[in-house]
Amino acid sequence: MDDVKMASYLKTSDSTALHGDRRVLDITNYIPYFLAAVNNPLSRGASKIYLKKFNLGIVEWRVIAMLAIEPCITASRICDVVALDKAATSRALTRLLVLGYLEFSSKKSDVRRKKWSLNEAGYSVHDQILRLALQREEKLIEGIPPEDTEIFLRVIRMMHKNVDALS
Repeated sequence: MDDVKMASYLKTSDSTALHGDRRVLDITNYIPYFLAAVNNPLSRGASKIYLKKFNLGIVEWRVIAMLAIEPCITASRICDVVALDKAATSRALTRLLVLGYLEFSSKKSDVRRKKWSLNEAGYSVHDQILRLALQREEKLIEGIPPEDTEIFLRVIRMMHKNVDALS
């Protein structure tokens, strides 16, 4: 916020200010704002790059990354770990299967509970995107001392645990 606009605000707490007689968010200190303000453009940028280079979006990348971390898992497990909804996960799995990056197994007693894995083509695209993702992470934290990165990770992990209590 520029100085002119901030002049009409009177700070009331870490996350609010008074604008006239109305209490409003002070987005310069509101943590959910910063989480969204960093994550949204970061995800959009990654998706744009991955679509251009690999014909895959950020959702497909999250699914691929999860299947590399934990092979032979259900769609439900992917949803739980990477916080994707079922419909997005299902669309991504279908698309990745059509593109030839996945294989699955299922029991005859319940063909709906497929266990998904990357195949060789899937691991190949994983490795290529991983290199790019790590380069982007490096640029994101450029100039931040390692000890501050560790503090940030400690705090964000605690917030991640606290999210469940908000539901």
